[in-house]
Amino acid sequence: MSSGNSVPFTPSHDAEAAAALNAEERTRILAKAALFSPPPAMLPDGRRDLVGLTREEITDILVEIGEKPFRTKQLWHWIYHQGVTDFTQMSSIAKPLQQKLAERFVVGRPEATTVQTSTDETRKFLFRFRDGQEAETVYIPDRREDRGAVCISSQVGCTLSCTFCHTGTQKLVRNLGAAEIVGQFMAARDSYHEWPSPKGDTPRLLSTIVLMGMGEPLYNYENIAKAMRIIMDGEGIGLSRRRITLSTSGVVPLMDRCGDELGINLAVSLHAVRNDLRDEIVPLNRKYPIEEVLAACRRYPAASNARRITFEYIMLRGVNDSEADARELVRLISGIPAKVNLIPFNPWPGSAYRPSTREQQNKFAEIIMAAGFASPIRTPRGRDILAACGQLKTESERVRASQS
Repeated sequence: MSSGNSVPFTPSHDAEAAAALNAEERTRILAKAALFSPPPAMLPDGRRDLVGLTREEITDILVEIGEKPFRTKQLWHWIYHQGVTDFTQMSSIAKPLQQKLAERFVVGRPEATTVQTSTDETRKFLFRFRDGQEAETVYIPDRREDRGAVCISSQVGCTLSCTFCHTGTQKLVRNLGAAEIVGQFMAARDSYHEWPSPKGDTPRLLSTIVLMGMGEPLYNYENIAKAMRIIMDGEGIGLSRRRITLSTSGVVPLMDRCGDELGINLAVSLHAVRNDLRDEIVPLNRKYPIEEVLAACRRYPAASNARRITFEYIMLRGVNDSEADARELVRLISGIPAKVNLIPFNPWPGSAYRPSTREQQNKFAEIIMAAGFASPIRTPRGRDILAACGQLKTESERVRASQS
C-alpha cells in the first residue's frame, strides 16, 4: 500500500529526550522571531496601552505612579470582563485616579477599517494597527448552537508560502504583539455587543478562538502565549483552554512547548501523506518532515488526555485526494486521538489548484470514518468576501502593491 515516499510509522519519543533535541532549534526560532517584533504598545503622545499587559506588568506600572497593587484587580475586571475602554466609566475607581490613568494610559483596540458580512453571516474584519500595518480576523457563526468561533491572525503576512494558500502569497512583515492579538477578539466582541450587561442577558456568540488566521502562530509563540494566558484568565475574558485551538503547519520544537505551557487544543495542517508532496505544497515540511510532526502530535499532552488533535487536510483535485492517500493517512495517524477536517479548496485569483469533486471528498471521508476517525467535510464559509480557509490576504496590501 505504501510507496517509496511514504512516511514510516515511528513510535512516540521520550518527552525529555525530545525536549533536549529541540532546545537549540527552539532558541533559534525565538531569536528569529525577535527580528519581526511588533512596535511598542505606545501612543505618539507617550501613553501606554494597558491591553496585552500581564497582571504583574500592570501592577508594576501602577506602583511606578504611586498606586497600590490592589488596583490591578479593578483594572483587570473593567478591561477584560466588562470591556470598558473609557476610564471615566470605571465606576469603582475614584475620579481623581480615573483622570490620572487617562493621562498616562489607554485601553486600546485595533481600528476596524473594513467590516464585511457574508451572505452566510460570516464576518471579516480588516484591522489596522498603530503603525499602519493590517491583518484580517474572521467570525464564523454556528447558528445551530447560537455561538461561533473567532479566527485570529498572529502575524502581518506569513512566512510559510504554502502553495494553495492565498495568505501565503503575502510576505511576512512582522509579528503581532499580545495587545494586537487579544485586541482582535475584544474588538470582535465590541462588534457583537457581547460584554456583560446589567440585565445579565448578554449573548455568548463568540465562544471559541481558533488561531488559524494570517501567519504561523508558533513563529510568534511568545506573543501568542502571553495573549492566550490573558484570554484564559478566569477573572477577565475567562475562555477555557478547551475552547482555544492553535493551528500549526508543524513547527515541531514549539509544538512541544505549547503543549507543556498552554495545553490548548492543537490542529495540524497536514495536507499530504508523502514527504515529497508535502515538501512542495507545505515547504516547512523540508525542515520538519511528516514523521517528526506526527511524533510531536503523539507527545502533545492533550492527546494523552483523549482531547483529539485535529488534522487539517485541504482537498486538491488530482493532487492529494485519492483513496490511496486516504488509506495512508489512516495509517499515519493510527493511535492518535484525532479527527480529520477535510477542507474543500477555496479558489483565489491566480491559484493553480482546483477543488476535489464532492464525490471524491465523500470517498476520502468514508475511508477515514471506517477506520474510526471523525472526518467532517468542512462547509466553506465566507467565500463571497474571501474569508474562507486559505483566502485571507488584505485587500489594502494588494492595492498598495498595484500603486507602487
